[in-house]
Amino acid sequence: MTENTQQQTAPTTELPTQYAPAEVEGPLYERWVERGYFEADAKSEKPPYTIVIPPPNVTGSLHLGHAFEHTLIDALTRRKRMQGYETLWQPGMDHAGIATQNVVERELAKEGKSRHDLGREAFVERVWQWKAESGGQISGQMKRLGDGVAWSRERFTMDEGLSQAVQTIFKKLYDDELIYRAERIINWCPRCLTAISDIEVEYQDDDGELVSIRYGEGEDSLVVATTRAETMLGDTAVAVHPDDERYKHLVGKRIKLPLTDRTIPVVADTHVDPEFGTGAVKVTPAHDPNDFEIGRRHDLPNLAVMDERAVITAHGPFQGLDRLEARSAIVAALRAEGRIVAEKRPYTHSVGHCSRCKTTIEPRLSMQWWVKVGPLAKAAGDAVRDGKVTIHPQEMEKRYFDWVDNLHDWCISRQLWWGHRIPVWYGPNGEVVCVGPDEQPPAGEGWHQDTDVLDTWFSSGLWPFSTLGWPERTESLEKFYPNSVLLTGYDILFFWVARMMMFGLYAMDGTPPFHTIALHGMVRDQNGKKMSKSFGNVVNPLDWMDAYGSDAVRFTLARGANPGVDVPIGEEWVQASSKFANKIWNATRFALMNGATVEGELPDPSEMSATDRWILSRLNKTVAEVDAFYDDYQFSKLSDALYHFAWDEVFDWYVELSKTTFFAGGDGARVSGRVLGEVLDVMLRLLHPVVPFVTETLWTTLTGGESVVIADWPKDSGFRDAAAEQEIALVQRVVTEVRRFRKEQGLQDAQKVPARLELDGTALAPHEPAIRQILRLQPEGEGFSATASLPVAGATVALDLSGTIDVEAERKRLTKDLAAAEKEKAQANGKLGNEAFLAKAPDNVVEKIRTRLAKADEDIARIQAQLANLPQV
Repeated sequence: MTENTQQQTAPTTELPTQYAPAEVEGPLYERWVERGYFEADAKSEKPPYTIVIPPPNVTGSLHLGHAFEHTLIDALTRRKRMQGYETLWQPGMDHAGIATQNVVERELAKEGKSRHDLGREAFVERVWQWKAESGGQISGQMKRLGDGVAWSRERFTMDEGLSQAVQTIFKKLYDDELIYRAERIINWCPRCLTAISDIEVEYQDDDGELVSIRYGEGEDSLVVATTRAETMLGDTAVAVHPDDERYKHLVGKRIKLPLTDRTIPVVADTHVDPEFGTGAVKVTPAHDPNDFEIGRRHDLPNLAVMDERAVITAHGPFQGLDRLEARSAIVAALRAEGRIVAEKRPYTHSVGHCSRCKTTIEPRLSMQWWVKVGPLAKAAGDAVRDGKVTIHPQEMEKRYFDWVDNLHDWCISRQLWWGHRIPVWYGPNGEVVCVGPDEQPPAGEGWHQDTDVLDTWFSSGLWPFSTLGWPERTESLEKFYPNSVLLTGYDILFFWVARMMMFGLYAMDGTPPFHTIALHGMVRDQNGKKMSKSFGNVVNPLDWMDAYGSDAVRFTLARGANPGVDVPIGEEWVQASSKFANKIWNATRFALMNGATVEGELPDPSEMSATDRWILSRLNKTVAEVDAFYDDYQFSKLSDALYHFAWDEVFDWYVELSKTTFFAGGDGARVSGRVLGEVLDVMLRLLHPVVPFVTETLWTTLTGGESVVIADWPKDSGFRDAAAEQEIALVQRVVTEVRRFRKEQGLQDAQKVPARLELDGTALAPHEPAIRQILRLQPEGEGFSATASLPVAGATVALDLSGTIDVEAERKRLTKDLAAAEKEKAQANGKLGNEAFLAKAPDNVVEKIRTRLAKADEDIARIQAQLANLPQV
């Protein structure tokens, strides 16, 4: 535990009777920002702690996944700030090339216009106008959640400084021959009219058709199968395995391609699996990545038969048809010629779709810009293998290595207008000039800039250092790079994390962008199902914040966060967290009204009761547990530890056990009041990173301190008292056992019962007033009759139930229950003693009967004990 070093004012015990999050949260957050608590000073001598926000799209709004991730990052940074670190949580947004262009194009369509009606320059200006008016609503929503980001440092991936960083690294990569331009097969979206990377393709099972087609004539024929019959117009070969005896006589020959006037060769290639299908595959190098590689090996021509909108361009009757229209028409024409050998529909197979607009992707041969990732990916892999970067949880390392060790060159050009334009100029005589940020582009007749822009992930891959001023060696870059940790979802391990690793190591002289990669899972609904608009289970976190407060949403999300594991969440769990926030409020309010204080030194343990020493011992153990869980990114466990300490140990046990002390007054009340103040002070500071609003209000009221945001993080003082913990454990056993007995007898919690407590000679004796208070046990008076006696923890609690229950009615009820339990036992024994039954019954059925027998035995023992404890009348 630490002594609070902030300037303090006299604390007040005045708190409203109820906690109203809507009245508290907004003003508190504004105060935090106004006072600059979240800003980071590059000149500070404090050790740095840096985390970047995974930049949300400028088109976006706060969804539950954002709220989840931001809660965890905010908890980490708030704790580090309290621990004395110069803490930077870097905010900002991504320009989101395809997504943003789509949004603005839809707005134009409402006006009956397209981007081509405006022209490039005017369209880009329109996007900037949209961003100023409508983009970035997520910033206000982040404030609602309580994100402690350094707002003065907010960046945008298209702002001037980051644009300079993009141009600088492009030029550096180009000069190092790590960027090149080449014609390759890419993923093409006919709707967005741009190339997209492999990781922007979403695969799903679609119902299509598998058609088997005979190529060639007579003995010089073979059968190929395809789900994309329209691409046969671009076939330039048929491939077979070189060891396939069925086709050796055809290798090297040419066969007729149906529906065309062309012949194509049969080539032998080891890529072909002779066991799959007919062992022969059609080769369309301009429309399939595997076929493209076969074509390169065999010097086959690349024949493109579709345009950018996936419309057939090949001469003939199919020209001008959409790819799907052409597919049906071509199959019909082949059927008419007797070329269809077999048809299977529906044929379910995995099909790639654009992650932005869900259009089916078309592999397409295209001239594009590429990053040669080999050396960059090797460095990114080695940084983890060599221990420079730690991936948490460790089992996620395999996924990381599977990706970076098998990366293909990265297509970075996009056929869009919104984004960082590729800084390459072409001259009238075939000149190609890459221009750096401080260089003037070539001018004169015939010179023009490349029309493509860069993949969004190219600029966001620079985020950990471009936001700090790179390529300039700024004070912020020197202070806050590398980042301490990257906390992000495992779903963008490949999209974003690998890009940052490659670029950070390359641009920053081998220094990785962060020390630790902490991966979390995805938020799902309460049944573990993916949240989707089509499923109708998408939740707007703002609705829950309005209903229950931001702290309740944050605590629910943190409590479900196990490293790398998906997080189910339902509204009833948020309701439970809201009750927890209210419990903290009400219990602290009660404590303040009954003497809890932080004034003065903490009394010496010799002045304290066992109850006081017990709670301080438990407090320090909780501090140690929470620290260990934070350092291991175990948000669920630290939240659980805090929940059970606060609700169970502080409020349900310590406060209840101490009520008699407080009511009695004197030195005991003074000591316990100071102990309770200490416990609340530390507990509220421990809770603050996860539930910042309610803890700020309560902590400043309790201590008079300026803000818990800048309070010291608690430290484990090392205080432990095993004897006190054992003593209070005995008290808890007595209370729990008597409570259980009262419930079995049908007594109400508030119902008072005469009782004699035989505690002499045990550690329980000093706690008799508290035990009686908690259990509503009256002193034994005249006519006391011990109708029930409970031996527990070396003591005896004798109860007089004669005036509290209808003994005869209770005996009849219990006797009936006992008969039912004995019948259940007899039936189970009968089946288990039947050898014929055991020989035939499945193992799970036999196990169920054994479980029923064990349950019947437990019920019989319990009911017999209850009957024995009934008063004799």
